[in-house]
Amino acid sequence: MKNTAVTFKESKLRNEKLTMLTAYDYSTAKIIDEAGINGILVGDSLGMVCLGHEDTLSVTMEDMIHHTRAVTRGAKNTLVVADMPFMSYQTSVYDSVVNAGRLIKEGRAQVVKLEGGIEVCDKIEAIVKASIPVMAHIGLTPQSVNAFGGFKVQGKDKEAAKELIRAAKAVEKAGAFAVVLECVPTKLAELISKEISIPTIGIGAGAGCDGQILVYQDMLGMYSDFTPKFVKKYADLSEEMNKAFTKYIEEVKDGVFPGPEHGFKISDDVLEKLY
Repeated sequence: MKNTAVTFKESKLRNEKLTMLTAYDYSTAKIIDEAGINGILVGDSLGMVCLGHEDTLSVTMEDMIHHTRAVTRGAKNTLVVADMPFMSYQTSVYDSVVNAGRLIKEGRAQVVKLEGGIEVCDKIEAIVKASIPVMAHIGLTPQSVNAFGGFKVQGKDKEAAKELIRAAKAVEKAGAFAVVLECVPTKLAELISKEISIPTIGIGAGAGCDGQILVYQDMLGMYSDFTPKFVKKYADLSEEMNKAFTKYIEEVKDGVFPGPEHGFKISDDVLEKLY
């Protein structure tokens, strides 16, 4: 069954956990889709795990459209969510609607995601009015890393916790169909999940959320620059890939690869006619 913004809401009503991973290319999206995931986020995290930037702030609309278009070709049953990159929506309501529309029209995403709470509710409302589903994102919002003074857990004191609850209720009222809770204390995330009717998707927010998301390079051990505490590694593909690449290099240098079975034949008659 095709996953949609509507089926996400229905899953919460049935108390069924939602699963999401990131993807940035056709091949990976196809594999994740075939595994039966509910949602794929084409995250601006591609700036770090694919493009080698220190943060997500350098990612452009063109980057997001390019990668989203590739992912949507591979994902047939999965809900594809595209991140709105830094400064694609902060500038004005008009810009937010235009850029959200580009991710849908050019990138072929089904949903857009933007970071922020009460301060972006006017943008959420406008995008939703343009018939584009919106996934909100509160807690640690990586595009605000400079304002936060680094990647830090949010909502740890009384006022900050209250602000997150207010933010969750505000984005729900603005029309968001789901909200990502990133680096939020477990009990607070569980409370928020009970306080709002839309699904919460946790990343570093505990098991009380309605669903979970991870960056696929993190959970497969492919990105070693930084590993957040909340990541569980389900495989160590970095080591396996290194072994395969090393063996390939050795076999080419030793003349083992390519072998006869990897080549194509030509008849002796044809060869004789060449001289």
